[in-house]
Amino acid sequence: MGAVRSGSGAAGSQSGSEGAGRGLLFRGGDVEELHALVSARFAPHRLTVLDEHPVDGRFRCVHEGGVALYELGYGAEVDVTPGELPEFYNIHVPLAGDGVVTADGAALASSLSVVNPGQRLSMRWSGETLNRVLIIPRATLDGALAVRLGELPSAPLRFAPVLDPRVGVVWAWLRVVRAFAEFSDSELAARSPLGVGHFEQLLVNGLLDAQPHLLSDAVAGRGPAVLPSAVRRAADFCAEHAHEPISVADMAVAARVSVRSLREAFRVHLATTPLTYLRRVRLDLARRDLLAIADGHGVGTVTDVALRWGFAHLGRFTGHYRQVYGETPSQTLRQGSGYPQKGAVSAVIG
Repeated sequence: MGAVRSGSGAAGSQSGSEGAGRGLLFRGGDVEELHALVSARFAPHRLTVLDEHPVDGRFRCVHEGGVALYELGYGAEVDVTPGELPEFYNIHVPLAGDGVVTADGAALASSLSVVNPGQRLSMRWSGETLNRVLIIPRATLDGALAVRLGELPSAPLRFAPVLDPRVGVVWAWLRVVRAFAEFSDSELAARSPLGVGHFEQLLVNGLLDAQPHLLSDAVAGRGPAVLPSAVRRAADFCAEHAHEPISVADMAVAARVSVRSLREAFRVHLATTPLTYLRRVRLDLARRDLLAIADGHGVGTVTDVALRWGFAHLGRFTGHYRQVYGETPSQTLRQGSGYPQKGAVSAVIG
């Protein structure tokens, strides 16, 4: 292995929304900057440059939300070693070049792969490699499993590590990933948060159905259950009264069940709580209003919109909004394409 080295930046770098490409976070030769950006969005890791060619890295955010999708290439042969993977599923879909992915000390037969939470991961990429990297938080996948099985799993689900495109259902799922990337780059994605959410669910549930895992037999053919009437009544009540100061008790009265029964029904059938569901309804409505203002079809400020939909604490509103949509309310209002950096960089090169 060659020595760890950092680029001088002579090739130039572009971060944030600058440069060619939607959601471009980085382009250039500054190894430290690229390492910091990747660490912040994925996990702390060691980055080792193995050849003498100038690094020409490219890191693009395609989508951040319930799941995240990026494009990443280093422009040089590198070793990337995060160690034990945090609470998310790391899925590599190569677009160009090749590489070797190692999980728990075993080199995988293909870099088209799924690495599970808790597994030890390392990667070696050629200078020509460009990957789509799909990140699915464990909580998101657990929620999809809970809808199918009626209970949350006690441990992370383990997928078979190699995605085989010769298998018809896997090939179809990979086409969904490509379609999602194209959709995320469209103007429609910015104006249809519900559409984005449905696409995210298609990716998560499609993976559960396409890729073998320890619960394949248990979830086979089991889509989301038909919602019971109490949950549907509560959901309709939220949609009709989201602008009012309603409580869980109000939702339970509308659903004609007890508060305890309503909470249990939301946990089992939607893998969430009544108040979290109501908050998501209000966030979708707030985003609709912000997009209308940005498009010239409305007036007001972020504060006006937040208060309209019951968010009295602007900081919490901004935090919840960014977690769901991958940008702040102010960025939506400005129709900005930049994405906020998540977390602190805790790794060093070398």
